[in-house]
Amino acid sequence: MLGRTANGLYWMFRYFERAENIARLIDAGIRMSLTRSSGSDDNWDGVLQSAGVREAYDEGHSKLTGPDAIDYLLRDRTNLSSVMSCVDFGRNNARMVRTALTRETWEATNEFWIELKELLSKRLKPADLPQAIDVIKHRAGLIRGALHGSMLRNELYNFARIGTFIERADNTSRILDVKYYVLLPAVSAVGTSIDNVQWESILRSVSAHRSYSWAYDGEYRATNIADFLILNGQMPRSLAYCYEKITSELGHLATDYGERLKAHDTADAIRQSLKKQAIKDVMDQGLHEFLEDFVSRNNQLGQEISDGYRFYA
Repeated sequence: MLGRTANGLYWMFRYFERAENIARLIDAGIRMSLTRSSGSDDNWDGVLQSAGVREAYDEGHSKLTGPDAIDYLLRDRTNLSSVMSCVDFGRNNARMVRTALTRETWEATNEFWIELKELLSKRLKPADLPQAIDVIKHRAGLIRGALHGSMLRNELYNFARIGTFIERADNTSRILDVKYYVLLPAVSAVGTSIDNVQWESILRSVSAHRSYSWAYDGEYRATNIADFLILNGQMPRSLAYCYEKITSELGHLATDYGERLKAHDTADAIRQSLKKQAIKDVMDQGLHEFLEDFVSRNNQLGQEISDGYRFYA
């Protein structure tokens, strides 16, 4: 397989996952703002920080407001991580590797791009935001479903899945961090009804509200929710689940090509560290510090995978 094909598939699925994840961050921000009686625009500072675009936002805006932050995250093409930018980049990568995709996967990709261009052709009204977020999540899910249902389980599939789960792990850690480290009003609010509503909002933003209630009888405790989203291997957006999939797909590549790269060892080390961790250890270290370290290691793995493309040329 050509290295540029591996690169195109990896980034195609990273970008589509990122588009959905930015929509989920916006959803989390909207839900968080509903728990505040005043000053709700301040919530968006944390959301922009979580998306990694706070400084870039300030370059083009004199003031932080909720509507401006949402528009910047959704449709501003100067923001390379906006939903519209990510879908553009994802489709461009799909076009580059068009012959490596099934018809179903390409059509799902193209339909996403066409619908989103129309949906985001102008600034959305607040009442239209929930529907827009649902469309983004639905369309991104259709692309994953088309891949899963129609692609051969070969190196093409492996790279697409690796891109998906590298990006998803990054997003789950950022959403957790925006709640715990940035958006909680004060230490005195821990364990209060405000704290519980915010945790519920986080679970809903990662489509985990119902599944969490099955695993923990619906009791909103910070430790349980952190455990669910970090260490629970049955939760499809948890860090542990993402790394089970990443190491599995990298393992298939190692078997098929008879070669292990640096990325294999890094992914295995991260997976093992998650398996050995207890949630008490995470909380004792500090949730923010743990997540900050995880994001750094996840980014390192992403770079090593990019550096390893030349092996597949």
